[in-house]
Amino acid sequence: MRFNLLGPLEVVTEERTVPLGGVIQRATLGYLLLHANKVVATSRLVTALWGDDAPMTSRKMIQNAISGIRRLLAEPDFATRGVRLATAPHGYQLHVDPESVDSVRFHRLAVKGRAELAAGFPEVAATTLSEALGLWRDTVLADLSETGIEWPSFAQLERERLAVYEDWATAELELGRHYELVGELERMAVAVPTRERLCRHLMLALYRCGRQSEALAAYRRTRHALVETHGLDPTRELQELERAILNQDGRLLGRQPQLV
Repeated sequence: MRFNLLGPLEVVTEERTVPLGGVIQRATLGYLLLHANKVVATSRLVTALWGDDAPMTSRKMIQNAISGIRRLLAEPDFATRGVRLATAPHGYQLHVDPESVDSVRFHRLAVKGRAELAAGFPEVAATTLSEALGLWRDTVLADLSETGIEWPSFAQLERERLAVYEDWATAELELGRHYELVGELERMAVAVPTRERLCRHLMLALYRCGRQSEALAAYRRTRHALVETHGLDPTRELQELERAILNQDGRLLGRQPQLV
């Protein structure tokens, strides 16, 4: 049994992908899964689905969605796995195995991979962090986003996804895989032009590939984006990396790929 939030909402058993009903029922289930095993007040569900423009019938609509979810969870696929939706004071609590929720597994793998990287095991960390990133199929609850729903947890999860990507790139650079990495880093830097850590990774990868002028151009693009967007210059760390590249500092070369 898997509950997938890192992309369109999916509930997947060993045999099938489960139909989840209309937008209100899907959104209610998605919100409860984002807060799995915690009590969620009915008022929070109403605000999550409609904001300040909740219709007079909003609580009734939530109750209908809850009834639909309960009918779904009464099926044998769910009942035999301890999945249940309980009524709590002023709200509801969805009980699930945390490991069945992909966003929970993502967080666990991210913590594990960072610990492996900090302990000096970049190859193990790269594998773990790659597994975490592989859980993503699209943006968070992409089907609900298409209907106009945007919860703060969406942006938070996307930030965490980018941070894990940067951790993975750190591990890959430590392993001397800059040739394999550089193209992907270039694409990511275009998508997130003000991300300084990402720029640093790209500059190092380009420099280690013998592309010094392109590494410096990457710095200038990020500096321009930061000034235009935030009115800020790059941090001292990024400025020092630019100077080190200008001076062709040999300490930047890191581990080089082995020739066969």
